[in-house]
Amino acid sequence: MNRVFNISGDCKPDLHYMVNIEDRLAEMEAMVERGDYFTVNRARQFGKTTTLKTLGRYLKKDYQVLSLDFQRLSHKDFETESAFVEALPREISKKFMLMDNVPAETADELRQFTQENPADLKLAVLFECFSEWCQRSEKPVVLMIDEVDSATNNQVFLDFLAQLRGYYIDRDETAAFQSVILAGVYDVKNLKRKFVPEDEHRVNSPWNIAADFNVDMSFSAKDIAGMLGEYEADHRTGMDLTAMSDRIYSYTSGYPFLVSRICKLIDERVAAVGRDYNKADAWTEQGLQEALKILLTERNTLFESLIAKLTEYPKLRELLYTLLFHGSVISYNPLNQSIEVAEMFGFVVNRSGNAVVSNRIFETILYNWFLSEEVLGNEMHKVALQDKNQFIRNGHLDMELILSRFIVHFNDLYGDREETFLEETGRRYFLLYLRPIINGTGNYYIESQTRNMERTDVIVDYRGEQFVIGLKIWRGNSYNARGEAQLLDYLEYYHLKKGYMLSFNFNRHKQTGINKIVLGDKILVEAVV
Repeated sequence: MNRVFNISGDCKPDLHYMVNIEDRLAEMEAMVERGDYFTVNRARQFGKTTTLKTLGRYLKKDYQVLSLDFQRLSHKDFETESAFVEALPREISKKFMLMDNVPAETADELRQFTQENPADLKLAVLFECFSEWCQRSEKPVVLMIDEVDSATNNQVFLDFLAQLRGYYIDRDETAAFQSVILAGVYDVKNLKRKFVPEDEHRVNSPWNIAADFNVDMSFSAKDIAGMLGEYEADHRTGMDLTAMSDRIYSYTSGYPFLVSRICKLIDERVAAVGRDYNKADAWTEQGLQEALKILLTERNTLFESLIAKLTEYPKLRELLYTLLFHGSVISYNPLNQSIEVAEMFGFVVNRSGNAVVSNRIFETILYNWFLSEEVLGNEMHKVALQDKNQFIRNGHLDMELILSRFIVHFNDLYGDREETFLEETGRRYFLLYLRPIINGTGNYYIESQTRNMERTDVIVDYRGEQFVIGLKIWRGNSYNARGEAQLLDYLEYYHLKKGYMLSFNFNRHKQTGINKIVLGDKILVEAVV
């Protein structure tokens, strides 16, 4: 059976192309060997389930691994202590059929919990059974629980954690699990994120025993190349593995779902366009851009979850809007609740001490979503729709004409506004003008390294052509020269001969319009508003 790229559920080696994560597994095995209890809390669709299942197989030789999924328990199973103590052994007993050398006495004792009078079932008694199991077992017992998020707003779950903590503390005197690994989006050390305000008295988590989990679960360009190497061995497309892996990484920063989704789109959608099913043509820069175009315009569970969080957490929305559109540099502080939530859900990462959006895909999705809220009634968007057909000539995008028309419309619509308004909105309005022109055919990305209060670079991909446009606030000739030099560096990086700069100049004596500047073998087209 041919393997495929997987984005649904856990990855299985015989069915799916996978990144080799043995180095991560070795790090986690070392934590298990030390007897650490820890949480694997990562954003949605970050490979948590695949990692846990693979780790279970990896540890099987030296440990007896009990792997549970709390999604298999219903809401009613968490309503009372007795309901939980009846439901958990039921799920464990199912797992025993897949495990080797489980002590017969333990299997019998756990089975009795499903037959007892529910009113007599106590969590403490269940943990005595667990302790006896750990005492009898020939191998150390490791407990892994996936999707703990489904339980974390229940008091019974806090009691469950308290029992784990108690046995962990007394493990030198009483037999206990060698290691306990909990996986979910929410870090159970911060359960207060799951409780409503009136439940604040329940948030003192008994899980302060958890060791730090610093294993990097994102994919490097080398990881991606390894996975694509397996694909290439099967299909012989002739792709440049290094170049393709580097490009996929540049858009995703190694977010596992995004990496797999792009690869799946190239393999199954881009390769199937037209009459000829041509994988060789799909695994090229043009094929990658086609896949990105599909990805950025589709509805998927990850994007829907991200956008839902913006409504659920208003301060998160405010943080991201400020980060994207105001160009503010926000220092990373994990004690700041908005930053903590943004990092937990995968929106931002800590990069050189600053909170930055995790990857270019998320950045574009967020830009598009925020801009879509401003489309209705926005005059700049309306005139862009009216103008859009004139900017495509023989299939090519005329960026110089786009800038020229934007200057006219911007000055007509907003030229009499205060400078502070123009500084905050000018670049946002250019994106509102640009989007309907390239929508459905091209993509745009923000170069995050240059996004600040005075400078933003936009990279536009349109039918295989790339355009680099520097957007900046005029701060004098010396600053302008530095901006030009930096733009030249980007042209060199993207192997382009022509670049564009849109300058918002609030000097009363400014001269608006288009100027062309020749710098060495490069041409800069500067538009001044």
